[in-house]
Amino acid sequence: MSTSPCPRLLVTSGDGPRECRRAVALVLERIVKEAGQSGLRSDVEMPEAAPKGDPASALVTLSGENALAFAARWTGTVQWICKSPFRPHHKRQNWFVGVFALQPDQQPVANLGPQDLRIETFRSGGPGGQHQNTTDSGVRITHEASGLSAVSTDERSQHRNRQVALERLKARFLLREQETAARNRSEQNRKHGQLERGNPVRVFRGDSFQEIKN
Repeated sequence: MSTSPCPRLLVTSGDGPRECRRAVALVLERIVKEAGQSGLRSDVEMPEAAPKGDPASALVTLSGENALAFAARWTGTVQWICKSPFRPHHKRQNWFVGVFALQPDQQPVANLGPQDLRIETFRSGGPGGQHQNTTDSGVRITHEASGLSAVSTDERSQHRNRQVALERLKARFLLREQETAARNRSEQNRKHGQLERGNPVRVFRGDSFQEIKN
């Protein structure tokens, strides 16, 4: 397993309309697809109150070799050129999404020490047919004070599932903190509300979200 840093990308529609939230969903799908093609793992966390399918923002955690270089290719403004899928007569056809890289070692403000967490194990299917449901390899970690929890059944090892679940829990806290910061009009709010629309790093067109190469 790679010990490379695990960068996190905040993908946000800023204060944009519903079309920008749709663009967020499309960007997330593309990041996950390209990450898989590059041999990277990607975990996406969305706000608890996010509209189904079209979140205003999300946090993507990447892991694997060259994850930092992959994240760098997405960091900046992403442009989507498309007629509104929700307002047929709307004249605007340019929608923008911001992708911001958080520090790879950034930790949530909340205390996630062992004394603050409840860790539960359970039987998990996991990969490998004959090995399914034979050990308590699945892990659920709950932060007692907030009630936030994360689960991992992806790995065969309980130890690895514990690590993955903890990283997912951290990501949930980080995303919630980003959302809180936005509402308080802090530095992250400026990121959410003031997307740089010039010189996008990636440009996509149409309902199929086809990339336009520079």
